[in-house]
Amino acid sequence: MGVEEPVGERTLRRWAESLAGIAQTGLAFTESQYERERFEEVLKIAGDIKHVAEEGDGPESHVQEWYDGVLPGRRGYATPKLAVGAAVTNEKGELLLIQRADSGIWLYPTGYCDIGYSAIEVCVKEVEEETGISVEPVRLLGILDTLRHGTSRMALYSMLFFCRQTGGDLNLHPLECSDAGWFTRDNLPGPIFGIERWGDAVFAAINGEVHPPFYDDLRDPIWRGGH
Repeated sequence: MGVEEPVGERTLRRWAESLAGIAQTGLAFTESQYERERFEEVLKIAGDIKHVAEEGDGPESHVQEWYDGVLPGRRGYATPKLAVGAAVTNEKGELLLIQRADSGIWLYPTGYCDIGYSAIEVCVKEVEEETGISVEPVRLLGILDTLRHGTSRMALYSMLFFCRQTGGDLNLHPLECSDAGWFTRDNLPGPIFGIERWGDAVFAAINGEVHPPFYDDLRDPIWRGGH
């Protein structure tokens, strides 16, 4: 049995921030005093880990900083949330779409970014968790500002990645998907959410075309533009 390598500062810091993010989210949404106490304990553990990584001030300072950032519900720091989507194709050139259990609309697999994972890691994780399909990301297709387009009630940037299936079979998460399947452009289900914004880029990628990532046009002036 070999000697284990010591855990580096970067890894410790990531662990601490991941735990703190989970605890902050729990504190923001829970109404249970029992759960609140548990989440506060997680913050203390995260503070201990970050203190080992950074030393400096004691762990209490990290805990207080995280705790001060907790506000009820979706408020808190005014910055857009970040999500990733996966436009997955198979060897037949078909597109993977899911029917969301919450709304009944069809869309590619997508989800919020989790602290401690890179964007493409979240992409791979979300597809497998929601559908049972294993994928490899190929490239970024584009970034969607869902608040700007009126498809979200909160500020949310969604990064869409083009991916290829590497394995797995459809095995749907019952809380996420009510249905799923592989589709060509000629036999798409409906209603499909926002396909007018991402459809051309996705099917161009499936056809082997390579284009620069798409994103919203600059408004003029930026802070007052109407679109």
